[in-house]
Amino acid sequence: MHAGFSVLLLLFLLGVGVPVAWSFAGTLLLLTWVYDVNLNTLMLQGFRSLNSLVLLALPLFIMAGYLMQAGGIAHRLVGFAEMLVKNRRGGMGASMVLASGVFGAISGTASAAVASIGTILVDPMEQRGYPRPYSAALLGISSLLGILIPPSITMILFAVVTQQSVVACFAATIGPGLLLMVGLILFNYVVAGRWFKEQPTPPASDTGRRSALGSLLLAIPALCIPVLILGGIYGGVFTPTEAAAVAVVLVIGIGCFVYRELTLRKLCDSFVRTAETTGTVILILLFSFLIGRILVAQGVPQDLTTFVTGLVDSPIGILLMVNVFLILVGMIIDDVSLTVVVAPLLLPLVGVADVNPIQFAAIVACAVIVGSNSPPMAPVLYMSCRISKVTVHRSFGPAIAMIVFVAIPVQLITTFVPAVSLAFPRMLGLL
Repeated sequence: MHAGFSVLLLLFLLGVGVPVAWSFAGTLLLLTWVYDVNLNTLMLQGFRSLNSLVLLALPLFIMAGYLMQAGGIAHRLVGFAEMLVKNRRGGMGASMVLASGVFGAISGTASAAVASIGTILVDPMEQRGYPRPYSAALLGISSLLGILIPPSITMILFAVVTQQSVVACFAATIGPGLLLMVGLILFNYVVAGRWFKEQPTPPASDTGRRSALGSLLLAIPALCIPVLILGGIYGGVFTPTEAAAVAVVLVIGIGCFVYRELTLRKLCDSFVRTAETTGTVILILLFSFLIGRILVAQGVPQDLTTFVTGLVDSPIGILLMVNVFLILVGMIIDDVSLTVVVAPLLLPLVGVADVNPIQFAAIVACAVIVGSNSPPMAPVLYMSCRISKVTVHRSFGPAIAMIVFVAIPVQLITTFVPAVSLAFPRMLGLL
């Protein structure tokens, strides 16, 4: 009863606009008062939980995302994606999806992808006939490919709070990530020319061919970054934390010495933004650790499992309820909060349905895609609309269509076809 009220309090505080970290702090204070917990001992346990080498990857990947945005790397990735698909139907929309996927393979964050790719592509897409509300909706969903395409900050957090292998969680989301990319490209191909009339690209000339070759050559240094990072992680050359450090060094080197757009001022600004974002994430993580310890000590996950299995006794029913709950909560709170608070509570429940924890990591990631772009809150969609300079209610229609026809099918496939999320971890010997 008290635990349920604390969760409702957390959702209420988030819903009325209280900063995320302080919403968690308020919920923690309520639980310590209700259950008469020794806060000194609890805080000591929380700081010990944060003393993890894996968590060092968080600020490093966040920094890599900001440095990509400042150093011109995102611009070259977008140019490369446009070169691949610009002469095809739906080419501009497909280039946004592809650029988001490659961007996510370096930074692991959605916010950096929204800011970088949105500022580069939304205006040119409008010139080609794409309505701005549609472009904003496509940007909102495709930017979250950073959660599915490894490395992913969300998967690092999931691995830490559920005590799973970070590399296995990375591998589990590759299949769903590729499915979502293909689904969005096909959806964009179908609607281009039906919902709106896309203006054709001018015929290729010798100058255009030379420009395409130039885009490819300029993109090669940027494309080497995800190859080196992912190859190093899955090849056992370095750990995810070391890979994050390598990513920062590569991004700084390419931004400063290859593209020469990463100035000292931009570098300092990126460091400051990294510190601000990391501080918020670490506070949320600390409070969530403490809340989780209290709830586990009171047997809340077990009570939740008993309650749900009393209502639904089939694995399919349990998984459907878990997915609906994850999506509903994801509409209100951000991906970090969903991952570090809700996922550990539901892990024993999906265990009853014989779901591997690594598969559950992919299910949580897919639920974030749906929830973060679903009204009424739609946190990522709101961010995308601000970047695209369009009112959010105009983007709800295209966003819901993409969710219904692409994101939800990908989530259901990930949930009920374990091979989609477990094939890569098994192939790499991680299971």
